Order: sequence, then C-alpha cells, then structure tokens
Amino acid sequence: MKATFCTRREICALFLFLTVFVLISVLRHMDILEFQPKFNSTIIMPRVSTHPNMIRSFCTFQPLSPEDALEERLILDSTAWPETPLLPAPISLQQTSDPAHSNFTILPGRKGGQWHVGDQLEVMIQTSDFQGRPKKSGGDFLLASLHNRKLEAGVAGQVVDHLNGSYSAVFSLLWEGDTQVEVILVHSGEAISVLNRLNREQPDRMYYKSLFRSGSLSETTLCNACLRPTQQPLCNYTDLRTGEPWFCYKPKSLSCDARINHFRAGSKANLLNANENKLFQSGVNLKVYIRASGPSSVSVLPQREGQLKEKSSTVTSGPSGYYYQGVWRALGGTTVRKFNASTISQCLKGKVVHMYGDSTIRQWFEFFDATLPGLKEFDLHSLRRTGPYMSLDYANNIFVTYRCHGPPIHYYPMSTRELRYIANELDDLVGGPNTVVVFGIWAHFGSFPMEIYIRRLQSIRRAVVGLLDRAPGTLVVIRTANPRYLDLFVSLINSDWYSLQRDKVLRAIFKGLNVHLIDAWEMTLAHHLPHNIHPLPPIIRNMINYLLSNICPQNGG
Repeated sequence: MKATFCTRREICALFLFLTVFVLISVLRHMDILEFQPKFNSTIIMPRVSTHPNMIRSFCTFQPLSPEDALEERLILDSTAWPETPLLPAPISLQQTSDPAHSNFTILPGRKGGQWHVGDQLEVMIQTSDFQGRPKKSGGDFLLASLHNRKLEAGVAGQVVDHLNGSYSAVFSLLWEGDTQVEVILVHSGEAISVLNRLNREQPDRMYYKSLFRSGSLSETTLCNACLRPTQQPLCNYTDLRTGEPWFCYKPKSLSCDARINHFRAGSKANLLNANENKLFQSGVNLKVYIRASGPSSVSVLPQREGQLKEKSSTVTSGPSGYYYQGVWRALGGTTVRKFNASTISQCLKGKVVHMYGDSTIRQWFEFFDATLPGLKEFDLHSLRRTGPYMSLDYANNIFVTYRCHGPPIHYYPMSTRELRYIANELDDLVGGPNTVVVFGIWAHFGSFPMEIYIRRLQSIRRAVVGLLDRAPGTLVVIRTANPRYLDLFVSLINSDWYSLQRDKVLRAIFKGLNVHLIDAWEMTLAHHLPHNIHPLPPIIRNMINYLLSNICPQNGG
C-alpha cells in the first residue's frame, strides 16, 4: 500500500489555521477581542456593551432600528436632570440642600390678594444649605400639593426649577374653601447626582439568582441583565421574540438548560461612603416637608361670573385631575363614576380582563377578587405573590387574569416557565371589543440604566400597536408609577426620582396611541394619605373607578 503524506502547502495552511485559532482564543481570554454571540446562542463568553452611551458598562444591548435609536436618544435628552456643581471630595453635608433652612412663599394673587376657583396659585420656593446660605444651583427634587382635609380635596402642583436655587410650584384652584400648601424636598440635587452615578456604575446592585438542577445535582448562580465579565461563561436567556437580555453565570457542572427558577437574591451593601450616606437621612434631607416663610394656606372664593380661565406663564400643563370629597375627578377626559360590587359586575359582564405587570397591578386584581361576590379565583397552585392568577364569574361571563412581567422581577423563587414578557403575551392575544388589557411596569427597573427600560417599553408598544391593528376594539389601559415611602435602602434601589424619570419615559413612548393612562403618580401625590409603593385602599378604589369609567364610559353606574 502506498503511504499518503501532506504536501508542504497543506502543512503551511494547517499551521496558519492553528496559529489564528490560538491567537483568537488568547485574545478572548484576555478580554481584548469582543465575542459577539449569535442571537440565540445558549453559552457565551462574557462581553462588554458597545452601546455608545454605555461603552464602559457591562450591560448588554441588542441593536436598535434607526427609528428606535433616534427615539431613545431624544427621550434620554428630554429626561436629563439639571446637573449640580461638583462638590469637593469628600462631600460636605453643609453645602447641600437643607429643608430646615429652606422655605416657600405664597405669591400675591393677580386680583389684589383674593383667589377664586379657576385661578392659579403660585408659590416661590427658596432652597438653602445646612449653614443657611441660599443655594445658587438647581437640581433638587421637590414635590408639591394642595390639600383640604375636611373636604377630602387635593391636587398636585407643577414644580419648575429655575436652576438658581429657587423653584416655582403652580397649582390650579379647583374647589372653594381653604387650601393648604405642602412642599416636600425628596432629594437634594447632590443626592440626585449620587443616584445617577449608581445607575451608571452599579446597575447590578440589585442581584438575582437561578437554581439549576438535574437529577441529584444542583447549583445556584448569579443572574442579571448586567453581569460583570469574568472568566466564567454565561448562559444567554435573551428572549428570541423581544430581544430582552437576561444572563446567568453558567453552572460548573450543569448545562444552561437545567435552569428551573428565578428569584431576587438581595442587594449589594456599602454602595456609598459615610459622607454620601448622609445625603439620604430620613427626617433630615430625605422626603422632608419645607416650611412656609409666611401663611401656608389661602381661602378660595367661588368662581366669578364670566371669569376667564387663568393661564400660568410658568407652566404649560395642568393637573390630570383632583380629589373632592374623597373622589377623583379627572380633568379633560373621562368622567369618573363611582362603582359598587353590583355596577362593577354589570360593567364587566361579558368582558375578558388581562392584567400584566408588577405588584401594583396585582393590587387591582386582588381588589376585584375581594369585591365581586361572583368572581371566584381558580387555584393554579401559584405562589401567592408571583402568580399567575385567574378568576371567573360564570354567571356574568367575566374572566380576569394577572401575570407578572418578565425579568427583572423582584419576586420570590418562581418557575422559569412562568417568566413571560408582556410584549409576547400581547402578541398572543386575539383581542376585540370585549377584551381589556391593563398593564403597569416601572417599580422593578429603578436600579437599571434607562436604556433597558426604554427598550422594554418599545417592545411593549410594538405589541400594543399590533394588537390594536388586528383588533381595534381592544381597550388598553396603562398604570403609571407612583411615589412611595423612602429610606436609605429604598432610595438607592427604587427612589421616587427613579420612578419619576421612568414615568416620564412611559408617557413619552405611549404618547399619541389609542391607550388610556391611569395617572397613579398624581392620584397618590394629591391624596392626603402617606405615600406607599402599594397605595392604600381609598386610592386603589379611585383607581378602579377610573379604570371602570374607561371600560364603561356610558352606563357604568
């Protein structure tokens, strides 16, 4: 038999191939060469984002269409917060905004000190530091509202930053009688700078884990949309339909397919130094009331005959509604009716109501479950907080469901089979005039870069547009964010400032679509009850009345 040998050319080609292969492996190992995984690969090596605004980040972003990329850039520009001057390191609390030394003043009315229903009330706020010196820069986060506890009346004010340490709060006067002005310093501008930095540098401060199991072997690894590069390979769970990124460090002894659950594991400690921690002190400079330099209330007279509506030169938009006698009255839109168990059943008769989102949407499902005697929950053996839930009123042909949104979700261990993205759920709906879709998604995104939230909403919007195109009669209702109780820990993960910024983004992305917004932000701020991540029952009942008034605008009850 004649022996076969390689030619010199074949040997050279083989040597060149091996050299290139080894070189690529070394460069990847040293993190010099970025490895761009296939969209649906299961195991990938760690990589760093090449997103222009996140070049030093470890968050992964899928490419956007030119239109979505432009929208993202415009939204980021529109929500940019005023920068505060750099303070010397270490930060000195003495130079930051102090609510105890700040004050507000009610400006004289245009009608010689009298105010009537329909007028605008303007308040000037001057911030000062802990040494009593007036601030010369803006960037503080302030909330303002008007209240009359006896009348159970309230309305949110519109705050304008003049970028020089002073602010205006403008209120629409909507009822007769006394009105009490309330101004709250939520965060100083210096604290906002810290919160902004945390989202750039520590987007993984809230961390998640998954359990992997096969037979007798089990292992738990860290998971996130933003995982720091290590030598450990990643399991890529990017959703094939929406492009939503999610990764876990690959278990040492198990495959990526062995992942069985998802859960919030906790949050990193010691994110700030001692001086930075002082910027988030409850009762000192974290969600503290600012006092008036003079009277803090005015008496509002009845509307004058032939009175023209007064327009403010400071703000261009008014409130979305107000409370009177404990009932929310929407302005410039739906007439809100009061519903009881009987009229709720009448309104929802023959309807399918699908609810998606976080626990603030779950509150609405629980309200219906507790209020409607004919609505019976079907036991899906789901975990109490995570769901999914399903309830049926057979006699009235009412079907109500709830499902939480996909990761990031801060819930207890839940099956990976129950991790569903809202956009995918909407794509699978038939829709129609008897279908109501309700969703709210905001509270679990506070610690992440805004780009992640924008892209989530863009994918949901595409699904909403598709649903309304194929089934125009479908009613889509969106719940906005709301302010909550804050302490140091909550501020660093889900501050009201994070929620406000995401609220702005949500409104911008769904502007102009045939959807209905339930303004949970103003409905919580305008109420006299304390702020809570889960608004208290009187506020929830008003939200449900608003929701039902959109479902049944003509004969709701």
